Amino acid sequence: MSRRSVLVAAGWVATVAVATLIGLGAIRLVGESITGTPGGVRSEAEIERALASPEPVSTGTTGTAAPRPGTTSPAPSANSGARRGFATDGGTAVAECGPDGVRLVSWAPAQGYRVRDVDRGPDDDVEVTFAGPTREYELKVRCIGSEPVAVADD
Repeated sequence: MSRRSVLVAAGWVATVAVATLIGLGAIRLVGESITGTPGGVRSEAEIERALASPEPVSTGTTGTAAPRPGTTSPAPSANSGARRGFATDGGTAVAECGPDGVRLVSWAPAQGYRVRDVDRGPDDDVEVTFAGPTREYELKVRCIGSEPVAVADD
C-alpha cells in the first residue's frame, strides 16, 4: 500500500469522525424533541394527578388554553363542579359533576386504541369506550354526592 493510499484512507476516516461528532452535537443541541419524549416519560400516577388537576385558565387576551392533541374538549360550563381524571389501559378521560349531572370534559385513547363510542352527557351517567386490537375498555362515570366516580356497567 502506498503512502498516498494510507493518507487518503486516514483523511476519509477523519472526515467521517468529524461529521459524526457534528451530527451528535446537533442532536444534543436540539434536545429531546428528536431523541425522546420532551420532559421524560411519565408514570401512570403522574398522569392521573395531571388529569385530576383543574384545566389551566388563560390569563391573557389570546383566548383559552388549547386542548392536548387527540383529545376532545367541549367548552366549559359556567356552573362547573368537581372534576376528576380516570385512566384505563385503553385511554383516559376527565369528568365533572354539575347541576345537570355528570359530563365528560375530555377523553383520549391510549396508543393503539381508538374511541369506539362516547356518551358525553350531561346525564345521570356518561361513558366512553376505547377499542383496541384485542380488547375494549369501557369507562362509566356517575356523580356520587358532587364527585365523579367510576362505576361498573349495569
